[in-house]
Amino acid sequence: MKFDEYRKHDATGLAALVAANEVTPTELLEVAIARMEAVNPKINAVCQDITGAARAQAAKPSSAGNLAGVPFLLKDLGAAMAGTVSTSGSALLKDNLATSDSAIVEGYKQSGLVIFGRTNTPEMGLLPVTESSLLGVCRNPWDLSRTPGGSSGGAASAVAAGIVPAAHASDGGGSIRTPASVCGLFGMKPSRGRVSFAPMGEGWGGASIQHAVTRSVRDSAALLDAVCAPRAGDPYFLAAPDRPYAETLNEGPGRLKIAVFPGAMSAPHLDPECAAAVQDAARLCESLGHDIEEVTLPGDLAAMQLAAGNVISASVVANVDAEAARRGRPVSEDELEPLTWGMYRRGKGVSGGDYVQGLASIHAYGRAMAGLFERYDVLLLSTLGCPAIPIGWLAEDTKSFVERLFYFMPNTQAFNNTGQPAMSVPLAWSQGGLPIGLQFVGRMGDETTLFQLARQLETARPWFDRVPSL
Repeated sequence: MKFDEYRKHDATGLAALVAANEVTPTELLEVAIARMEAVNPKINAVCQDITGAARAQAAKPSSAGNLAGVPFLLKDLGAAMAGTVSTSGSALLKDNLATSDSAIVEGYKQSGLVIFGRTNTPEMGLLPVTESSLLGVCRNPWDLSRTPGGSSGGAASAVAAGIVPAAHASDGGGSIRTPASVCGLFGMKPSRGRVSFAPMGEGWGGASIQHAVTRSVRDSAALLDAVCAPRAGDPYFLAAPDRPYAETLNEGPGRLKIAVFPGAMSAPHLDPECAAAVQDAARLCESLGHDIEEVTLPGDLAAMQLAAGNVISASVVANVDAEAARRGRPVSEDELEPLTWGMYRRGKGVSGGDYVQGLASIHAYGRAMAGLFERYDVLLLSTLGCPAIPIGWLAEDTKSFVERLFYFMPNTQAFNNTGQPAMSVPLAWSQGGLPIGLQFVGRMGDETTLFQLARQLETARPWFDRVPSL
């Protein structure tokens, strides 16, 4: 198989070719590896090579799993795979060798995916850009001077560049939706409790969730079907749906009541092109038969954000101190990037009472937002505040760091803390040719409606063949 043919298929399509004996897993893997070798020097998306084990797996005939034989990449954060290192983008964890698979990796292996590498991520997943000291700058295939987002920036860059049709990702404050938005991909953040974090434990007080970035909606549904079984002892628990997501895609969502928020939740305003994209998406949804109504959003956003900062910084302390205990000596400032060290110092000042009160504020915000979904089925708003920002822009002025951070990503963090499913759909493009994602949020546990709406939008305004040339 040649690359041009490989790129015409999503993961589901490639799996169908394997099942029909029209192509072998080895052929697919070699195309993916060749593409990686050709483009990775430009984008730095793949940071760890696991091709040896992948070639051995691909050579073994197997028909098991709905995605058998499809090449796949794991993010270098949050997914342990036996025999591989997961650095979390940090020099502190550069020797963090896994001895067993996490639940999500077990699910991927059972589905037949052939995992051949890990993707770039910022240190401990703390930033919406992928520019760590350890792994280096990851670039956006649409414009190499711009970020592919973060923290799943390497995953999105690899998919957009055609190395794989889908890749593992995770999202603690927008880390699936942000890269999907700036790289022209589909990115679903599932509900809290939909994907098990076993045996690691929950990330950021339950705000973080794992799934994938994909080129097609059906791939996202199929990948979630493969990993959504809860594990015994999970502190957050959602039973798998009655029917697989992939089976319900083409049934349509029915006539939805869609609330539209036209602004930026954590910034003064949206970039004009993002604001125009929200209105355009609302008109598209209306043309598909849905009822549209502009709304203001409920809840104490400032209290929630303060609380989330305390939870995240306390989580950084727990992770860093666990590594210090493992090696028997404290972690020094020069072993972490400045932002991570700052979060560590902040977390040292978070008391047990602060943490519990923070969770209460987060849960209160979730209850307030849930009230909106008693009246509406879906919320539509911009995924980001602007298209992809230039490499280095976020950190070039430390005095305006927070302002720049929320200018770029004002609308994603809230739905990690409410626990609701939220997806970024590539429905718009800037005048300069950069992708702009639109965010749709659903009721807690209702990924089915979002997937069905996404499939409807994908049919009405296809994006699959819109790819960067590199």
